[in-house]
Amino acid sequence: MDWWKKNKWKVLAPVLVIAALAAAFWYGGSAPGLQGWTVVGDAVPGPQAPGQITTEAEQLPETNQQPEAPAPPAEHTGASEDRRPEGRPGGLGGGMSAQEKADAAQTLAGAPSTVPEGDEDYSESQGMVIDPETGKDKYLTDPAPEGKPLPVEPQDAELSDQAHTCTLSISCAAILDHMEWLDPEKAELVPEDGWILPAVTVTFYEGESVFNVLQRTCKQQGIHMEFTDTPMYNSAYIEGIQNLYEFDCGELSGWMYKVNEWFPNYGCSRYRLQDGDVVCWEYTCDLGADIGGFNAIGG
Repeated sequence: MDWWKKNKWKVLAPVLVIAALAAAFWYGGSAPGLQGWTVVGDAVPGPQAPGQITTEAEQLPETNQQPEAPAPPAEHTGASEDRRPEGRPGGLGGGMSAQEKADAAQTLAGAPSTVPEGDEDYSESQGMVIDPETGKDKYLTDPAPEGKPLPVEPQDAELSDQAHTCTLSISCAAILDHMEWLDPEKAELVPEDGWILPAVTVTFYEGESVFNVLQRTCKQQGIHMEFTDTPMYNSAYIEGIQNLYEFDCGELSGWMYKVNEWFPNYGCSRYRLQDGDVVCWEYTCDLGADIGGFNAIGG
């Protein structure tokens, strides 16, 4: 006890000095979070509070040097900026949002930008319900041209065992005229004559769609095919056939289909086949203009 009475200030004095310096450091404005420092972690969700520290925090040096900017993302290897065809608009390349992709799907399906006079009356008389405010049906489809079949929703299709036949072919011949636009890694996938599947006669059943026949035939023929559902348009969208995908040959490229030389303005799973139909899937490099489908989108 005598020792403590004699030496307590020798012990307490350094402690008090350290405490005073610490307080001055904190309230003087040099604490993390008060000089532009950011101490981050994931212990608490939501916005980070000043001074929040976790074991994963990386503290900046006392010079307040700012961290280096992150490196730019790797360039898309498909329809990249440096291979965009001269004079072609951008905005459809890699990194698309779900909405942008759905819009591109509808465009490549052939949706017209204007509706010829009489088409709306024709479509409504055949049972197509058109919203007077939009001029489209609930799946954003314009009225079908007069004399052309109206879309049939997949969930409403009535299938039977009555067999029919149609002709089906798959072509990527348009790429041959634009090989400089093609992703170099895909060049070996393009047949010399452009035919992935020359015209063949296939059997389908009453109520089946263009999509049903394409999917089944590709499986039978060992041809790769990939699709995605687009609920907004209530239809399947063909992304790739034989590993040739949308945007592989420019930012306006992708798969379109035509039936009896008409490019429908709605998706392939909404087109109900009829006996004797001639169906051709074609790869376009220029939004249909290079395969005769540009008029289908209002050009």
